Amino acid sequence: MRPEVQTFVADGPLPNRDADEEEIDRRVAQLDTISAPVTPGEAHALAGCFGPDDCYGVAWSLLHLIETSPGLVPRVTPTGTDADDWHHTLWNRWGNR
Repeated sequence: MRPEVQTFVADGPLPNRDADEEEIDRRVAQLDTISAPVTPGEAHALAGCFGPDDCYGVAWSLLHLIETSPGLVPRVTPTGTDADDWHHTLWNRWGNR
């Protein structure tokens, strides 16, 4: 896994909308350092970084980066379980292919 992905993943889930602007900007800057495409392993690790909301659209950028992974991506939590909305979105878009 590339260092920039490891750094992003190590900082955990994206903050919610109540986070200060500096924290959100810091996470955006981290995300911007990750070039596409990501490997399936990186995509799986990044899928664990969704926060409780869309973080002013940052979560959509994360989702689109994950979708650049070629081939079969490790399965995410399927719809119908206690997964959050972002994992349902990933499942619906590519997790069940």
